[in-house]
Parts: sequence; C-alpha cells; structure tokens
Amino acid sequence: MKKTSLIILILALLTAGCKKNIQSADQLITVDVTTHYPKKELVLQDFMEVEYLALETTDEFLTQGAVMAIGKEIIVVKNWVNDGDIFLFDRQTGKGIRKINRKGQSGEEYSYINGVVLDEENDELFINCSSTNKIFVYDLQGHFKRSFGRTEDITYLDIFSYDKDHLICYDISGYYRDGEERGDQSFHSIISKQDGNITQEIYIPFKVINSPGVRDGDGFAVTSIPPIIPNYDNWLFVETSSDTIYQYLSKENQLVPLIVRTPSTQTMDPEILLTMGVVTDRYYFMRTVTKVFNFATGKGFDIGTLMYDKQENALYDHSILNGDYQRKQWVDLTSQAISGEIATYQVLAAHQLVEDYENDQLQGKLKEIAADLDEEANPVVMLVKPSR
Repeated sequence: MKKTSLIILILALLTAGCKKNIQSADQLITVDVTTHYPKKELVLQDFMEVEYLALETTDEFLTQGAVMAIGKEIIVVKNWVNDGDIFLFDRQTGKGIRKINRKGQSGEEYSYINGVVLDEENDELFINCSSTNKIFVYDLQGHFKRSFGRTEDITYLDIFSYDKDHLICYDISGYYRDGEERGDQSFHSIISKQDGNITQEIYIPFKVINSPGVRDGDGFAVTSIPPIIPNYDNWLFVETSSDTIYQYLSKENQLVPLIVRTPSTQTMDPEILLTMGVVTDRYYFMRTVTKVFNFATGKGFDIGTLMYDKQENALYDHSILNGDYQRKQWVDLTSQAISGEIATYQVLAAHQLVEDYENDQLQGKLKEIAADLDEEANPVVMLVKPSR
C-alpha cells in the first residue's frame, strides 16, 4: 500500500483534566479513560532519584541535546537537525568522548537518524535509518561493521537492545492500514543483532488495526505513543489497536495483561488512547491521547495525565514537580522511554537554567551546576532513576 505524503509527528503538551473510577482484580487494572479523576501533586525527589549531567561544551562538542541512548558508561546525543552528528559523552562526568558522523549515500552510511541503540557490551551502535530501510552497525569509534535491511512491508521505529544477541522492535507499517483487518501480522518482534532476521514474533491479540493517527486526504498526522517501554528486566507493550496494555516477561516469554482501557476504542467517538510511562513499585504513570487533529491549525492530540497508586488502589490526574526548583516546575514521566537503569530523562536548556539561577529559583545540586553554566552551553540532562 502506498504511504501518504504527509506525516506530522506531534508531541502534544496540552493537559486535560481527569475523578476516581478504577477497579483492580489481582494485578489487572481497569481504567475508564472518559472519567475525570481527582488531582494529586507529588514531588519527584520523594519517590525517585534524580541526577544531573552537564554535557561538556567545546568547539567539537556542541549539540542541541537530543538524547538517543543512555548506558552505564556512555550517553549518546545528536542534534535535532539532520546533520548526521552523533556525540558520545561520559555517563559519569559529562565529558565529551567522541563525535561520529557517517552521514552519506554509500552502503556504509546512513542518511537519517531515526533512533540509536547503544550496546556497550558488544561495543556497538545501531543506527536506525528509515529512509534507506536499514539498520547500520558501527563500533564505538565510528567504524562501520555491518548493516541489514528489512522487507518493504516492515518499518521499525522503536528499537531497544533486548539481550546480547537481539534487538526488540516495533513495526509501524500498520499505521498506514488504519481500519483494516490485521491478519496474522505481528508488530512487536525480536530480531538478530547480526543480520536483522526475526527470531521471535510477539503476537498481541486484536482484529482491526487502530493507528494513533488521523487521516485527511493525503495528509496523515500521527501522535507519539511509545509501543515498547522498558520495565526493569521486562517490557511493557502498548498497542493502540488493543484495549489492553501488556507486560512482557522476558525469561518466561509470556504476555501478562496489566491494564485494560474502557470503554473500547471501537465504541468511542472521538477515540481516547491510553499509553504508559514510568512504573515504580508504587505508581504507574500513564497518559491519555484524544485522537483528534485539526489540519488547518496544526493542533490536536490533547493529552491527559493519569497515575495509578497501588498502595491506595486509586487513580489520579497527577502533577509531578521537580523539588530542585523554588517555583513549580513540572516533570513529564510519560514521554521518554529509555533502557537500562534510567527510568526517564529530561533535557534542561542552559539559557533557562542560567535565568533561573539569576532569579534565585534553583536549589541543591541543580543550583551548583547552573552557577557554572554559560547560556550558550550544551544542555543539562536530568536522569531519573528508581529509588534504591
């Protein structure tokens, strides 16, 4: 099927008010996405560990700060513009390690960076390039090692390191088949790191494809719904065509229903989608996305924030505040899926931190970092980790 000509990636930051209506049987949670839930405000540092990493700024290491991957020793960053630059920074100190650029048209080069997987164990970087429908593999010095393609009907957007030999991926080709029967196609899969061959398909049951997009003639606007969310040693799977969010247990190779959305999207107008964010021992952070987009104004996909409190067996419309600010500064725990020990991250612009420091709006470690910043410096990356 021919893909439409316009894809608009929207990360909507509008929030919608949500009152309590939740049922829990064993570990299965049922959430009514049409209900208004009571508001609850939490301070991030009360239940998560927060670390700030100031990225070194030099003539060579000058970046807009699009974080691609975070490992134990390295953090990988690129620019928002398609210049091909990939920056490796030391995970502990923020010092620049290396800048890599393999952008080009040869068989060893990528033309666009859709995603980066960092494999420190194997000393490799996997660059996902949808324009060539390939994944390029380089060592951490930037030397080409191999590449592998995909069939024409597969388009990987989200890719994570699954284990030493495999990647876990989500195929977005179904986004262009909205309303069609899915057949026997699986969109979540595990593939070989060596040649890209699918070693396992993970089948989430549903009949009709319901993409997170809105079509208007040849225009197609799609919102960001992370389909794979790392969850400690396991994974959370979100499929907008299904009313159920699953936990995938890697060792057991088992899909376990975790959250059921009601009412079904099949009966809703407009549809309200549900996706996952950070999961802690106590809280499940979620967001709703209303499947409406205005092509004339370029606005839509309104977002609501939800939080399930396991201790209280209750659902809330949440606000998470960064305790290192004197004024209220909200933290998003539902957008940035990352692997490893980091639950999520946030990029803090240097010029804003300098302004907040001058206005005495910062405290703690963040204040110390901002005191040494120049407004033209690279951003500071806030790393959010589960409390030990």
